[in-house]
Amino acid sequence: MRRLKTSVLIVFSIFMSVSISAQDVEQLLETLPNQEAFWSLTVLDESGNKLENFNSDKLIIPASNQKLYTLAAVLDRLGSDYTYFTNIYGNGQITDSVYYGDLIFRGVGDPSISGFLYNEDRYHVFSELEKQIKSNGIKNIAGDLVANIGFFDEHDFPIGWDWYDMSFYYGVEVAPLSFNNNAVDLVVNADGKIGDTPEINWFPENTEYVEFINEQEIVEENRKYDEDYKKGLGSNSIYLGSKLPKGYLEEESLAISEAENYFLHSFDAYLNLKEIKTNSTFEVHRDNIPDHWVNYKVIASHTSKPLSELIKWANKESDNFYTEMMLKTLAAEEQGIPGTFENGIKEVRNFLAEQGLDTNLVKMNDGSGLAMGNYTTTGNISKLLYSMKSHEEWNVFYGSFPVAGIDGSIAHRFKGTELYNNIRAKTGYVSGVRTLSGYMTTRSGKQIVFSLATNHFAGKVRPVDNSHQQILQYLYEKY
Repeated sequence: MRRLKTSVLIVFSIFMSVSISAQDVEQLLETLPNQEAFWSLTVLDESGNKLENFNSDKLIIPASNQKLYTLAAVLDRLGSDYTYFTNIYGNGQITDSVYYGDLIFRGVGDPSISGFLYNEDRYHVFSELEKQIKSNGIKNIAGDLVANIGFFDEHDFPIGWDWYDMSFYYGVEVAPLSFNNNAVDLVVNADGKIGDTPEINWFPENTEYVEFINEQEIVEENRKYDEDYKKGLGSNSIYLGSKLPKGYLEEESLAISEAENYFLHSFDAYLNLKEIKTNSTFEVHRDNIPDHWVNYKVIASHTSKPLSELIKWANKESDNFYTEMMLKTLAAEEQGIPGTFENGIKEVRNFLAEQGLDTNLVKMNDGSGLAMGNYTTTGNISKLLYSMKSHEEWNVFYGSFPVAGIDGSIAHRFKGTELYNNIRAKTGYVSGVRTLSGYMTTRSGKQIVFSLATNHFAGKVRPVDNSHQQILQYLYEKY
């Protein structure tokens, strides 16, 4: 019986393959679910000629495919070797291991002061800075910790972000001095009795910087997890009202407010943990490098990994925070300090025009694609992807894409199919929007560029993903 099922499956697979190859893409689209949605597809060959052209010049919401514009521009303007330097300055005196004076932290937009690029060691950068402070003979700090954040302007969020999103890790503040992606990592363990309030812990070290109002409840094992988090804009009080099935373990990263104070508070706690005593208050200065800083010396310094590594993380993991931080860095470096979202977008648009895109068909309210009001075309996206093939940073750009069935945001997709390891593509998702753009090595060995978008669909995303897979299988076989 098992052999019969296998034979039927093989025959069915051959039939499906033949039927897909025998029709054109418009006929295929007509057979797919979500006919209420708007579909767009552009495919280019190895010479940049259009192979498929379905609604290519019609406006679509790109969601996270917008990151392709931002990251390509950042890579072009700053270069893959660009690094961030986060310095601690001071002009105090050291007497009997006591440092008399303030420590000034100059934030320049490094998004990677977390564990993502350091083997999940979230204190890696703090440890590096703490050891340098200690190497100066300092065991006690008799002064304040000061954040200098003049590298960016005062606007921590782009235009068009939803308040709800600002409670979660994907909608955090964009600030020049940031720690742990400007989020606290909450762990909820529902191992108590039904009706009890589950135990919570959070990183960093159950910090008092945030207040959790824990009104969660453990419910019967057969019930679904019902998530309920609420955070007021500008507040660090977070309401927890979730219903968790008994035995359930929930992990969630939640946004904090006033990122620079969060950085100082967390670093101060870390110093005391490492037996460098402090009794500091925290200050925030928005002026850029003051004239009197010529009298200050660098007490400790951290150099980030090269931009190539940051872009790789942002693209593979679709990290909004990294992307927006690099957008503002681009603005500061190319348009002048302080870096703003508006100037970053202006620089991205300049770059896109240089690549031959029709910028009249590009609207950007942010760099990551989370904002409302973004639009572009699959024709524009595919044109950028083709243009980057001749860019001097091509290898870095191409290497930053998620690989089908292997890593990043498409690690779980296309496994067990011919598309496995033959697609490098960037995903995009916001409510009612699914996009996928990148490069495919076809069955014949050719490399094609594609940009695929489904907008205004109702229901769940899984059927749309299945439809995208059918379209990509069609392209794989045809070309």
